Amino acid sequence: MKSHLRPLLMLFATILLVFMTGLSAAQAASPHFKRGGTPVCTVVLSDGRSTATTVCKATLAGLGNEDLVATVSVEGTAVYQCQNQGGNVAPGQNKVLVGPATVATPVPRDAVKNGTLRLTTLPVVLTAPETVSGADAGCPNPNWTGVNPVLTVTSITLVIEQPLGTVIFTCTASNPDGLTGTVPLTC
Repeated sequence: MKSHLRPLLMLFATILLVFMTGLSAAQAASPHFKRGGTPVCTVVLSDGRSTATTVCKATLAGLGNEDLVATVSVEGTAVYQCQNQGGNVAPGQNKVLVGPATVATPVPRDAVKNGTLRLTTLPVVLTAPETVSGADAGCPNPNWTGVNPVLTVTSITLVIEQPLGTVIFTCTASNPDGLTGTVPLTC
């Protein structure tokens, strides 16, 4: 190779390296949700409405080439019936706090393709205790026990980190009257 081309090739290689490094940093610095890909969670009640299972989905773009973690937290309230020692049942009065139940979904860097990821979180299961004290359930006296819980999911939080330890999104939904079915999150 001619000696006068060597400095030119070195300059070109340096510029290319700087450009590629800048491109990688720019991609990692602009995470966003693709059109139609904002987080949506599905809440399904089961076990006589004492258990709720929540799974969230989203499509992200502009991600860097690093591991990611998506953590979902679900909270709710349960209303119990009051049962006395004779087995008689009457409505309770109080909403008893349940949760939070939290599950982290790790995503390895090789799942991110060209800065894009279709995310589906692991299921989060929120379960109301089978019984609570009569005082917690709002029963007439302490000899009663709260039974037959009916769970209501009241809040969902999705936190996405990339790299691990750096929060890029916090998305939430809340409603004291309940979240069921398809629940869009606000980020």
